[in-house]
This record gives sequence, C-alpha cells and structure tokens, in this order.
Amino acid sequence: MAVSLWAHSVNDAGARHGLADHVRRTAELARRFAEPFGAGPLAEALGLWHDAGKADCGWQQRLLDVEGTDGPVGGNHKSLGARVLRSVAGPMALAIEGHHGGLPDVEALTELTEGDGDQQTLHRFYEAVPEARALATGPVLVPAGWRRDPLVAEMGLRLVFSALVDADHLDTAAHFACAENPVLAPDTDMAGLAARFEETRRRLLSGRLSSPVDEVREKLYQEVVGKAPGPLGIYKLPAPTGAGKTITGAGFALHHAAHNRQRRVIIAVPLIAITEQNAEVYRTLLGKDVVLEHHSNAELDDDRARLGAENWDAPVVVTTTVQLFDSLFGRKPARSRKLHRLAGAVIVLDEVQLLPMPLLAPILDALKVLVEHFRVTVVLTSATQPAFETLGVWRSLRRRPVCLVEDPAALFTALRRVDYRWSISPRPQLEEVAGQAAEQDQALVVVNTVDQARRFLRLLDATGAGHVWHLSTRMCQAHRRDVLARIRAALAEGDPIQVVSTQLIEAGVDVDFPTVFRALAPAESLQQAAGRANREGRRPEGGQVVVFDAADTTIPAFYRTAVGICRVHFGPGVDKADPDNVDALDSYYRHLYQAIDLDHAERGRTIQDNRARLRFQAVADGPLRDGGAGAGRDAALAFRMLDDDTVPVVVTGYRDTDHVTGLLDQIRATHGARRDLFRALQPYLVSLPRHLVTDPALAALCRPVVGEHGGLLEWCGDYDQRLGIDEGQIGKDSVW
Repeated sequence: MAVSLWAHSVNDAGARHGLADHVRRTAELARRFAEPFGAGPLAEALGLWHDAGKADCGWQQRLLDVEGTDGPVGGNHKSLGARVLRSVAGPMALAIEGHHGGLPDVEALTELTEGDGDQQTLHRFYEAVPEARALATGPVLVPAGWRRDPLVAEMGLRLVFSALVDADHLDTAAHFACAENPVLAPDTDMAGLAARFEETRRRLLSGRLSSPVDEVREKLYQEVVGKAPGPLGIYKLPAPTGAGKTITGAGFALHHAAHNRQRRVIIAVPLIAITEQNAEVYRTLLGKDVVLEHHSNAELDDDRARLGAENWDAPVVVTTTVQLFDSLFGRKPARSRKLHRLAGAVIVLDEVQLLPMPLLAPILDALKVLVEHFRVTVVLTSATQPAFETLGVWRSLRRRPVCLVEDPAALFTALRRVDYRWSISPRPQLEEVAGQAAEQDQALVVVNTVDQARRFLRLLDATGAGHVWHLSTRMCQAHRRDVLARIRAALAEGDPIQVVSTQLIEAGVDVDFPTVFRALAPAESLQQAAGRANREGRRPEGGQVVVFDAADTTIPAFYRTAVGICRVHFGPGVDKADPDNVDALDSYYRHLYQAIDLDHAERGRTIQDNRARLRFQAVADGPLRDGGAGAGRDAALAFRMLDDDTVPVVVTGYRDTDHVTGLLDQIRATHGARRDLFRALQPYLVSLPRHLVTDPALAALCRPVVGEHGGLLEWCGDYDQRLGIDEGQIGKDSVW
C-alpha cells in the first residue's frame, strides 16, 4: 500500500496538500504559461520535478512535526529534482534549484551530487508520480533556438523560471485558500479592448475644453495608430512634450497587439508619479477591471488585485522601468514570477532617455532578445529619442527600429510652444536669477541638486516674493502630492506662484507655466524642463525657457560629461541649436555615446559576460571580488536601476501622524512580516543617502524599525513643512 506524500500542511479546512496533486497541477500551469514562448514541455517537466525532494521520509516527518506551528520544515527538497532533470534540461534545471531562494550561478548545478537517501526518495516519488520517470530519461527538452545563443538561453531560463515559480505559488495559494483551482484571468480580447479605447477616447475628446494643439495631436494619433498593423519589432515614437504620447502610445500598442494576436500591453514609465498619472488615464479609457497599476505605492483593493500585481495577470499593466528591468535582471522568485507575462506582449517604454546609460548594453540586448525570440514588440517614446541604434548591441538587429512619425522635425516645429533664452555667458550669480524669477507672476525654476533647490528657495524668499513652493526628494511622497495639487490649482486660477524644484518635476509631471528657468544640464533635461512651459499652447506669445549657468554653483559630477557635450551642440548663436532640434539631438547622443565609450563600458560588459555564462547571482548582486566568496561581491558591477545607496526613512511629522505611528507599531510587532503595512507606509517615506544616515548627527535622529542602518528607519528629527528633511540644518539654530 502506497504511503501518502504531502506537499503542504493542513489548510483552514483541515486538508493537507498531496504531493502528487501539487506537482501535477504546477506542471500543468507551468506548461500553460510557457507555451507562448515555445517551452511548454520544458516547463511541464520542471513543474513535475520541482518538489521531488519532498518525497524524502525525513522531510515528510518534519512537515507533520511542525504542522500547526510557524516553524520551518527545513531540509533541501530542491536539489534532487534539479540533479535528475539536468540530463534532459541542461542548465534549465537551475529553475528547480532556485525556485525558493533564487536563481544561482550555473556552477551550482555541477556541484549537485547524489545524497545517501536519494534512491529511496526517488522510488517513493516514482510511486506517487510514475509519469516523472519517462521525463527524466527522455529527449532533450531545451528549445533548439536557445541552445544556439547563450543570451537567448539566459532569457529563456528567466522566463521558464518565472513560469515555474508562478505556477508553484498559484497552486500553493489555492490550497491554503481552500480553493479547488487557482484564480486566473480569462484570455483577453485585445481587439475588443482597442475598440473600447477608441470609443471612450472619442467621447472624452468631444467633452473637453479644446486646446490649440489638439489638431496636431489628433493628426499624430491617426498617423501612429495607422501603423499598428505592422509586424512585431521595435518602434520609435518621437514626439515633443504635450503631443499626447501617453494616449497615442497606448492606442498604437492596443491596436498592434490586436493585429498580431499578442496577449497584453505593458507600459513602463520612469517615475511613480507618472505611473499613477498614466494609470488613471488608462483606467478612464479602458476600465478599472482592465488596468493593473504595479509599483510600491499602488493601493490594491482585494486579493485578486494583489495577486495580479505579483504576476501581472492583467491585459494592461502600468509599472515603472525600475520594476520592469530590476525584475528582468533579478533572480529572486517574488520579482521573477511576473516575467513569463512579457512573452507575446507589447512593451511601451516611456521617457526612454532616462534609462541609465551604464546599463544600456544589457537593457537593449534584453529587449532585442525578447523581440527576436519571444514575440515581443517594444515601443520607445520620448521627446528626446536617444540614438540607441548606433550602439553596438543594436547594430545586429534583424530589423531596424521603425519610426512611427514620418517627419519628426515638422512635428516638433508644429508643436513648438517656447522660446529659449540663454544666460550662460557671462555667467549670472544665482541671486540675479532668483531676482528674475521673482519678477514673474508664475515661474518654475529647476536646478540640479537638493542643496541648490534649498539655496534658491532662500534667495527667492529674500526678494520678498510670496507664494513660493519647493519640491525635492527630501519631501515624502504625500507631501509632494499635496504641493503639486496646490501648484496646479494656482496655475489654473492664474494666481501668482514661483516653484523651485529638482529634476523630479521634469519627466511627465503635468504642469503648465508661462516661464521656466533651468540650470544648465544635459540636453534631454533642458528639453524636458521646457515641456513644463506653455504645455497646452494657450499663450499666443509662447512660453519662455531661460537656461542659466550660475557662476556661484557647480555642475554635479554625474552630469559633467553630458553637460560638456551639450555645450558643443546647444546654446546661443547661429552655429548652435535649441534642445528641441531633432537633428542636433541625434548628433548630441552619438557624440555622448562615443565620449563615454558606451560600447566598451566595464559595467555593461561585465553584466553581459555574466549573462552569457548564466551567472545569475553575479548579474543581480555583482561578481565575486578577487579572493573568492570570502571577499564578497562587487555591487558596482551589478545590474541595479537605481545606484543611489539610500535608506528608507519614515516621517511622522508631515501629516497623519497617528496613522503613520500606528503602522510603525504594527510593523515592529510583526517584525516586518506584513507587506501590506510597508505598502501603506510608502507615501510617508523619504530615501536618504546612506552616508547621511550613518553621520553621527543624523544617526541620532533615526530610530530602527526593521534592521539597523540597512533596514527601515523612523525619522525622529524635525520635518520642515516646506523642505521636508533638511539635514543641512541639523544642530543649527535657524528657522529653516
């Protein structure tokens, strides 16, 4: 008589989860998830074998011993399946080895050896799941195309790992929810969604206040959407700020997906604020049931929505580029389980000029592999289209990127709403620029650093100007949202207002000033700042953009190369252009990529080398330093979208103090185990540079919530209602 084998302990109905039932259901789901990218049989085998080690007698006894407690079962139930299946799955067996702790480097497979009780465990597993035996000795399961190119194999492994992890999580969650089957979204009628989008768009346009640029926007929309029946590939949407890229890009993506029978549209933008803004637009056009907003601040109303956020099981996903690419190059199951949804999708990358240059080689190569091998279309939208196709990683594209706009220069001319004025020679004093800004009824000033923003604010106050507002990352997100709402209200009413901001206001934040002052910066930043001036084109005289290079400030080190090249191509005089000149922008990017030798940059080259060698931990965490594992990993050569070494700090001094304090108390009581509590805290977080947090004066004002300096901290110092956390005034007797 066969012994009962269990995969999981009792649920609320008192039923244990049978091992055979679990691995079969996981295999079925994994196959379903992987079939769109041609790896169904491989994923099915991985699913069937992923928990084979649980047939071990010791593991089964420990499961019963800890049942009803919070204690872990312990033991290694992963390696048996990975070791047995590597003969037919090759390195793809890493998916089994990593399905709990994360994808390891490929060398982990060669280190797997047979344990003392493996044969007995296998015998018990074959008794329970007899069909597994044939898979272990059958034909090679790795798709042929993956075996010809290591970078295609790397991406394939990431996607099949995702399919396995998602299937495992879904079936396990269904057991503990006492559900017969996991909840999956139905297949999407993309043609129906595209029709709904068009109908709602027409209705909204007919009821809105017309703008002088509406005719140009409509012409652009029709031109771009008219190209939607094109083949899968890479498309470029170059359009100036205010041209309606948000709706135009989505319209193209929906119609293109419908034509090519693709499964979903994924829209990635650089900042959470834009994600929220765009997601609301798409919900209005398509319906709340269709659009999933996934980032750290999204409020998810029910269990179905939370699950969808984890595995992107929705027709339209709006996320951040950080979430997208850190997941794509990460190795942990929680981040990776959504990745199989990329296959057969249209990916719209908004504001692509903000992709980090040190990571362009792996990012562009990953997009190339997805397009050429996994039925993906990529749409690059930006007012400042980078010259990606000039980089070596894209020179071998099978099909060159297609521009969706026939004459970008004419479009930029038609939508030009500002005049540039250059105040760079002679260089003014910052006080002089502040005086000029104070003379404007409504003006936005964008500077390059937090310190410069604080300094400019004080100079504006010294002029006697009223109605001065400040925006920077030292303010928590709830604070920034409130300030932006007041700014928009003042602009709408025509009230006097001056705003000083760091670069956070540039990319996609919907404000419309008559005059913008911008500290000298790379060309893409200058043009993005200009997009906040006369945005709707309602000022016949045009908006004014003043580019200044103050003599008493310095260009930040991270900008210096780009600013130097910007000076070559843009500025006053007949031999230079304004930043909205399409041809000059192309020349600028080509010059910039050559100057920093992007094709041979160490970080990108190292990541690519580790990807080709299937060293997943080296990609995500950095390669081992000289000296081996004991020397640690070099994080400077890892894939991380955000290089800022920051620590999250919770502020209780802005507003909702009792609510925030209550959340902190609950997190401390649960030792950080409640993800929903962390999500609720997001609007009250400030990311402080680590060197500030470890400074003794500031460290004394930070109380650990979870972990020490590397975890979550509570800010116990003052929170300025204009500036947020002003570390420069700690210990000083000042009204600031």
